[in-house]
Amino acid sequence: MSPNLKAVVLVGHGGVPTDCPHDLVSKLKRLEAQRRKLGHPMTQEEIEADHQIRHWPRTSKTDPYCAGIEALASALKPHLQGARLSIAYNEFCTPTIEEAITVLIQEGTTHISIVPSMLTPGGSHSEIEIPEILDGVRALYPNATIEYVWPFNLKLLAELLATHIKQLQERSTVEVQ
Repeated sequence: MSPNLKAVVLVGHGGVPTDCPHDLVSKLKRLEAQRRKLGHPMTQEEIEADHQIRHWPRTSKTDPYCAGIEALASALKPHLQGARLSIAYNEFCTPTIEEAITVLIQEGTTHISIVPSMLTPGGSHSEIEIPEILDGVRALYPNATIEYVWPFNLKLLAELLATHIKQLQERSTVEVQ
């Protein structure tokens, strides 16, 4: 079986499962803030807390965000003209963006489009963190094409939202009659 040479990685923000201990999340956020303030790499303690949260068992009830990204991926897949689709998360869930890309490249993928679910400009994840991650991954895999499909065309996004609003308004009008 030959590898699929093209793939799309849908990147979700990631959420903390409702049954994950709050003190663990607070610890991770505290360690992350200290690291960023000092400009240091992740400590072993932060790595362990991050790993524990990312690998926490999830269900649609304990992590509805994860279930939502999976539903979006299922709806997106038929539109990808046969390209492989993977999901990755910026934080709190697994796989990471780096992990998802590595698996695809190990399977023979040569062209990967990274698509964040964060739609608007102005967010640190889509504007800073994801591009930094992709710079690092591109350095590891110089023979692969890894493109970042962002920022989104705000006119097209506005049209999508307007269409959705119109459909809901039309449905509401029919229900009232």
